[in-house]
Amino acid sequence: MGDGLEKLPDDIEALHAALLAARAELAIVRAQQSDDQALIAHLKLQIERLNRDRHGPRSERTARLLDQLELTLEELETSATEDELTAEMAAAKTANGTTTVASFSRKRPSRKPFPDHLPRERVVVPGPMACACCGGARLSKLGEDITETLEVVPKSWKVIQHVREKFSCRDYEKISQAPAPFHVIARGWAGPSFLAMVLFEKFGQHQPLNRQAERYAREGVPVSLSTLADQVGGCTLALMPLFNRLEAHVLAAERLHGDDTTVPVLAKGKTSTGRIWGYVRDDKPFGGQAPPGAVFYYSRDRAGEHPQAHLASYSGIFQADAYGGYGRLYEAGRNAGPILEAACWVHARRPFFVLADLAENARCKAQGGKKPAVISPLALEAVRRIDALFEIERGINGETQERRRAVRQELSAPLVGDLEGWMREQRAKLSRGNDVAKAMDYMLKRWSAFTRFLDDGRICLSNNAAERALRGIALGRKSWLFCGSDRGGDRAALMYSLIVTAKMNDIDPQAWLADVLNRIAEHPAHRLDELLPWNWRDTIRRVDQAA
Repeated sequence: MGDGLEKLPDDIEALHAALLAARAELAIVRAQQSDDQALIAHLKLQIERLNRDRHGPRSERTARLLDQLELTLEELETSATEDELTAEMAAAKTANGTTTVASFSRKRPSRKPFPDHLPRERVVVPGPMACACCGGARLSKLGEDITETLEVVPKSWKVIQHVREKFSCRDYEKISQAPAPFHVIARGWAGPSFLAMVLFEKFGQHQPLNRQAERYAREGVPVSLSTLADQVGGCTLALMPLFNRLEAHVLAAERLHGDDTTVPVLAKGKTSTGRIWGYVRDDKPFGGQAPPGAVFYYSRDRAGEHPQAHLASYSGIFQADAYGGYGRLYEAGRNAGPILEAACWVHARRPFFVLADLAENARCKAQGGKKPAVISPLALEAVRRIDALFEIERGINGETQERRRAVRQELSAPLVGDLEGWMREQRAKLSRGNDVAKAMDYMLKRWSAFTRFLDDGRICLSNNAAERALRGIALGRKSWLFCGSDRGGDRAALMYSLIVTAKMNDIDPQAWLADVLNRIAEHPAHRLDELLPWNWRDTIRRVDQAA
């Protein structure tokens, strides 16, 4: 049997067209599979609801099962919409080639018209003043087409009607009409402010879509869960180019903060523990002019291969804890260049503080039920010495890196030298299993990473910037319970990146998302950086000042 290679075209253009067609067909197959999975989840949810209506609620487990099925449907519907749009873009690339692939469109149930009680706001798109064919001005109005978009303003809802008047030319008998307005999503029905609210509620305020749908229904605007998920999937794909530009900005930093946190992920009959990895660029402590930003990535586990892949092209200073998975990043001979480890003094101080927590000891004595822990004089002394370093840092926060280095060489270096000598002397007197000895070993084994800040003013004493960026995820876990899938984790990481970066730049994430979603469909790709939070903020300020 032949291998089929004789059937391949010889010229490069034909091969390129065949490759595009193959990719488009693959994207269409994937979109069809995603649509089938979403349909199966929808039917399962319908069956469970019918069983509950027929037999009545049997237990709390039934309600939890419905919640789980709704979240699964949310993730699958969102993924199906992403895959559908990806397939459409892939098919469009084959339009001018020798092989044309028909795009795939999902079958959606007909959407109910917007409630009649919602006020309508007519935005009339001016009609043409002259015939597009002959240039004649003898036009007569034939009628108009109305496109309704559901939009939200604080505490009220409305439907915006985009009216496009039609005119016919008396001389040429040609109908003229303004083009339809752009939507973020093809065949979209939701306005940008409404989409921004849904995204911010879900990823910024940690409110799952099923709870949002319930609230909207109480407000007189019934929107189904699958319909909301459809919009989230489309918006995520539309915002992906902006995430890529943010990622490039963050990973171009001279110094990077890194950390991770757990995130429950739905699995068969249980939840497994995934990870959200965060990388933060914040140059403010050493007077840098670059705007701050954060990017997040999701992974199913905490294997070291994940941060190694995230930072494969990065070189510079990396501030993080002593997680072993970072070890290979610091190896010499990396293709992208060296990464210098800068250890976190807050992590080092924490075990000492636990052993010398006077306030906790006093609370135990006051309550009387719990035996107070024994205060370690060595731990207390270590905390005192480390706190002296942090006191110096407070005085030089925001100064130039040259100034910070000079102050550290003058004031901090002697304290660090004394701390090392004292710890090595005391460590020799302690047994291997002693808690204070373990805390000392954590620092002494990484002493070069802990003291690197003395010679480089860009380095911070702590990794608090990364921990602050991840705080919202940790606080929201009890609200959204778990991610519905691995792709749901990837979507969450993307949206967290955009929302946290907006907050870091003192911008209202919802207002920024609303304006970006309003403009991104027709925004030139080569000017995409204008929509990044810090550039957007400067543009808004200039407009306000001009007004």
